[in-house]
Amino acid sequence: METIRISDILKLEKSGLELTVNGWVRTRRDARGFCFLEINDGSCLANLQVIAPETLPDYDTLIQKITTGSSVSVKGTLVDSPAQGQKFELHALSLDVPGLAPQDYPLQKKKHSLEFLREIAHLRPRTNSIGAVARIRSSLSYAVHTFFQERGFCYVHTPIITASDCEGAGEMFRVSTLDSDKPPRTPDGKVDYSKDFFGKPASLTVSGQLEGEIYAMALGKIYTFGPTFRAENSNTPRHLAEFWMIEPEVAFYRLADDMNLAEEFVRYLAKHALDKNLADLEFFNERIDNGVIDRVKNIAESPFERISYTDAITILEKNNDRFEYKVKWGSDIQSEHERYLTEVTFGKPVIVHDYPKDIKAFYMRLNDDNKTVRAMDVLVPKIGELIGGSEREERLDVLTNRITAMGLDEKSYWWYLDLRKFGSAPHAGFGLGFERLILLLTGMQNIRDVIPFPRYPGNAEF
Repeated sequence: METIRISDILKLEKSGLELTVNGWVRTRRDARGFCFLEINDGSCLANLQVIAPETLPDYDTLIQKITTGSSVSVKGTLVDSPAQGQKFELHALSLDVPGLAPQDYPLQKKKHSLEFLREIAHLRPRTNSIGAVARIRSSLSYAVHTFFQERGFCYVHTPIITASDCEGAGEMFRVSTLDSDKPPRTPDGKVDYSKDFFGKPASLTVSGQLEGEIYAMALGKIYTFGPTFRAENSNTPRHLAEFWMIEPEVAFYRLADDMNLAEEFVRYLAKHALDKNLADLEFFNERIDNGVIDRVKNIAESPFERISYTDAITILEKNNDRFEYKVKWGSDIQSEHERYLTEVTFGKPVIVHDYPKDIKAFYMRLNDDNKTVRAMDVLVPKIGELIGGSEREERLDVLTNRITAMGLDEKSYWWYLDLRKFGSAPHAGFGLGFERLILLLTGMQNIRDVIPFPRYPGNAEF
């Protein structure tokens, strides 16, 4: 007897098949001569109703004791359901219970807060909301690879442990095997990292970009997709200490090419979600944020607005009375400003480009005005910044000066500078925070609810 998932059952044209379904019980109710079980196997939002007659073996001793959360394996006949809202139901011929859940199973049939669910991250995937997030996350991961592979990009695995600080911000998690209580010391009393595992200070990466540039300078078009880490003491709904980044890098690209790729990518992912995950999107639209589907359709169908940083500041300055953080030329654009541009001014995603050099990273190409760099951010409604990218500085002398001016150690970037010595070429790329993408497509309010096991200040459970 074939084992089949509920999502595949719903695609069947007709009933009458004998099959096996495995899953977990959402509810059980008793009637005269039989009981109803609602089971879910995680393949989709929908449950399958099972009719278990009292003629089954162990009906009184086991089946009537089945509780919410119990695992079951049911062999039965698929029949057309007389009830509204469901296509089929399964009439059980045999029923096995591999695992009974006790009465204190935390996920009883009632509404649970997302804050509570974070405390039971080992069980929360069994809920509708977190299960739907997981399916969308999986589907979009596949779409990321499909997008780049279909366009001739090479997938590159960049290191998680690094000795380079890509962002130059110093917010990195140190990786060390030295005795933290009694580390070896140099004659002047400093920690002697020459005795450490790597022979120098090492940290978890904040980005795979710099290593990605190495492969772009050889293969032309590459992308990375992996975990990154920020030791940033931030407790906001938009920040995590561990998150996933997608970072393409393309040789001979200029800033305009980079913006085109970023827009095409985001619109592709939005369309993929609408095409492949509509049932889950409809759930979020009904239960979490009733503007999700319209917002995703707008992203998929409408060209993005493009505006220079200087013009964006002009718009924002005229509305400074609306903002907690007042803006002027040279200041960073905060989340409230990003949302004003996307939700009020333009009503769609906005790409802001050519930022002041003093608020951007050392590797971004300096413009001829010596005041701005060829950077761009993709801003989207509800989220704010989704993508940050730039044309990279390919001129050796300018890059060296930027590294020095920002107080970074030139020796740590010797290999990065070598790329500008040996066949340098224009190139550009960007980084997209995967969890922010999932926030955008689900309407979830907190980034801790769109990653399986969130890491943030004070929390590294599970």
